[in-house]
Amino acid sequence: MEEFDTVVVGAGQAGVAMSEHLTDLGIDHVVFERDRIAERWRTGRWDSLVANGPAWHDRFPNLEFDCDDDAFADKGSVAAYFEAYAKRFNAPIRTGVEVTAVTPQGGSFAVATSNGTIKASHVVAATGPFQKPAIPPVVPADAGPLQMHSNAYRNPGQLPEGAVLVVGGGSSGVQIAEELMKAGRKVYLSIGPHDRPPRRYRGRDNVWWLGVLGKWNADSPGPGTEHVTIAVSGAGGGKTIDFRRLAHQGITLLGMTAGYNDGLVIFSDDLRKNLEAGDANYLSILDEADDYIARNGLNLPPEPEARIIPNDPDCMTSPVFELDLKQAGIGTILWATGYQFDFGWIEADTFDDKGRPLHQRGVSREPGLYFVGLPWQTRRGSSFIWGVWHDAKFIADQIAIQRSYLAYRGNAEIRVPEEV
Repeated sequence: MEEFDTVVVGAGQAGVAMSEHLTDLGIDHVVFERDRIAERWRTGRWDSLVANGPAWHDRFPNLEFDCDDDAFADKGSVAAYFEAYAKRFNAPIRTGVEVTAVTPQGGSFAVATSNGTIKASHVVAATGPFQKPAIPPVVPADAGPLQMHSNAYRNPGQLPEGAVLVVGGGSSGVQIAEELMKAGRKVYLSIGPHDRPPRRYRGRDNVWWLGVLGKWNADSPGPGTEHVTIAVSGAGGGKTIDFRRLAHQGITLLGMTAGYNDGLVIFSDDLRKNLEAGDANYLSILDEADDYIARNGLNLPPEPEARIIPNDPDCMTSPVFELDLKQAGIGTILWATGYQFDFGWIEADTFDDKGRPLHQRGVSREPGLYFVGLPWQTRRGSSFIWGVWHDAKFIADQIAIQRSYLAYRGNAEIRVPEEV
């Protein structure tokens, strides 16, 4: 049986970052990846996907993208970036090896893989937050239209003829809905509560504003906001998502998808509330940005047009609460409804009743078991490329600290205070 101090599971951005820090610390390790490095970027998303942050920001500190700093790297470039990054330090990544079980065994772990069992003192789950597509059990499978999750979508030509109902107003749902509209499809877009930051404002990108306003370092989501959708996009060179503008271009906006009854999809009467709350979030960020510029005396040109909210489209003034799938000619229902964790391969008591890891900054309740790449693992930026790199450094340091404790072979002297 092979033995390593640390086994890292997954060779996406989290696994590559973890390997770099372990290498820097001289810690013996191996990274197992069931497919190829950064496979989710290669084949797990639609064809036109780009990074949601500009290249100058959405990267690791020690290597720049081979493109313009303000560009949004396409998914192939992102995959190539991580592959090149791993080669920089000769990361010990074994591709085509699937980890099927991790079992604690008296101070170490048995890591079962498709190539046999490995013994390890530490295990890092670096499989990220996008594991199991989440499709709400709303519309029956036999309702008629093809139903797919956004992870299976590639391009408009893949879908059967007809209109498309896209459920989910986050980055994925909006980008796919707009792409389908531009391809000539009739598109219905079901939107829930969301934040809607500006892509750029007064000459600076959203990621810059998040940084100078201290929002990247928020250490936990606010009450009730753990799963708030963020509507921001790097598609088309990067532009602010404006749902009203999309509606004026032809997309029919709907409230949250609430149910199904005999061929009818039912929508909540919350479209206006959701859009106006998103607008309020958008305008509040502009207010904070303006205040920051004034306080710091920055010479950034005013942008009054950014505060113009388009007129309400017909789908807001006369909202649709029911959609007859057959009558509307819906050929596809596309669920852009996020993901669930899938850590069933880890046999440890460190998950809640919904399968979510119980941890502190990635340190689990099972000694020697760690996580990297979780949303809000340490702060808002944790599930972003640059944030993962910093979280991985913290976990590598924790492993090094535990190793130093185990390496201690001294005999500490007990000192008794002298009597005065």
